[in-house]
Amino acid sequence: MIKTILFWLENSRVFSLPITLLSWLVIFVYSLKEGGNILNGAVALIGIAFAHLATNLFDDYIDYKKLTENSQKCKCSYIKEGKAALDDVLKVVFIYCFFACLAGLFLLLRCGLPVIGLALIGGIITLIYAKLSQKGLSELAVGIAFGPLLFEGVYFVMTGKFSLVVLIMSLAVVMFTIGLLYVHTLLDFEGDMYAHKKTLVCRIGDKGKALKGVFIVYGLGYVFTLMLAFLLKNYLILLTLLLVPLIFDMYNSIKTFTCGGEVKEFYFRLLKARNLMVYFAILIVLSLIVNI
Repeated sequence: MIKTILFWLENSRVFSLPITLLSWLVIFVYSLKEGGNILNGAVALIGIAFAHLATNLFDDYIDYKKLTENSQKCKCSYIKEGKAALDDVLKVVFIYCFFACLAGLFLLLRCGLPVIGLALIGGIITLIYAKLSQKGLSELAVGIAFGPLLFEGVYFVMTGKFSLVVLIMSLAVVMFTIGLLYVHTLLDFEGDMYAHKKTLVCRIGDKGKALKGVFIVYGLGYVFTLMLAFLLKNYLILLTLLLVPLIFDMYNSIKTFTCGGEVKEFYFRLLKARNLMVYFAILIVLSLIVNI
């Protein structure tokens, strides 16, 4: 049983859960400052985490049917190798969604009808994310799900209200999450082009030009970060500027990668983007704690 659970967690890309956890932690800490309910915040994390895993796995379910020879070697490898059938993938997606729904029902009973609207938006994004990804809209979907939806949702179930400051905070943090996704699609560029996928990077059509989009994504993140620092009058938030050299290092690393190469080389670069988001969120959390 434990081996089975670990197998599915690995293939659901559990390594990406720190993104969910840290996004949640930022707004959780801020909500506590506003007198938020700890239990509601913790249950919200459970629901968000299961929805995240369901989205990752359902993305494999859709993508497997369109895999090409020069796609990443690690992409859907557990299905290609016969370790799991497509029906198995779908069953686990339903299990994840079931637990996410249980968390949503608990919060509905405690917090009221707005939870239904928040859950519906999250559920729709989970189900159509793979399709959105193929049309170049995955960054938009992630931006909504991990930005305003997650932040305003957690803030609401903890405090019973919504906030403009929380909206700006969500946009600052989510740009670093979008950065991770954007880097992922850059690394998949050749395979996705061959498969005629319409990711944002593929729509740009030139990897060199698309690569410069890294600076646009993270630049926007810092625009919202500056706004947040001034709104909260918490200038410790500006310590996140120390991460700028890591963005340039990641940019140079991506330039040397070609899709279809060694798995370790792919993850080496992808984890640079993940770590950027992790460091950014940790610095925001610490600045909020010190300022409490």
